[in-house]
Amino acid sequence: MTVEEAIARFEAEREKIWMSSPEDVTALGQGIVPRRTGARGQYLSTIIFAEGEARTFADEMLWGIIRVCEDTTADLATLQALIDQIIGYKASFFDFVSLPSAAEMTRLYVEAAKLCETTDELARLSHAALGYANRLHMWVDYILPWGLGDAFRRKEA
Repeated sequence: MTVEEAIARFEAEREKIWMSSPEDVTALGQGIVPRRTGARGQYLSTIIFAEGEARTFADEMLWGIIRVCEDTTADLATLQALIDQIIGYKASFFDFVSLPSAAEMTRLYVEAAKLCETTDELARLSHAALGYANRLHMWVDYILPWGLGDAFRRKEA
């Protein structure tokens, strides 16, 4: 796959999940956890971990890579090595929390990043991945049972 093909795939996947949740996110929200992650037979912790992974993938990692590519003279090879190590691990964690489609797309980003020949090309790829990752995060955030927080109200000092 070329970098241009990867960008097109990210754009297509973003459009695909724009109005409809990815099937694996919907399943996780219904308690279907093929990897059987979650302490003591529950899946709330799995959703919490999935939300954290989706948020940090978009808001910290991809956004950070874009900023570094656009605002510094960073070395491409160093960025590629970091992407392989750190975001490659995140792909495995998406699989661990039963989000194989997110794992696949994250691995696609890692592999396509290795093919980039300039930081400008890496920034373009990262922008496309960010569009997908932001939408993924929105769907994972949607299945989080926010109402449970009512049982944990802060105490006034």
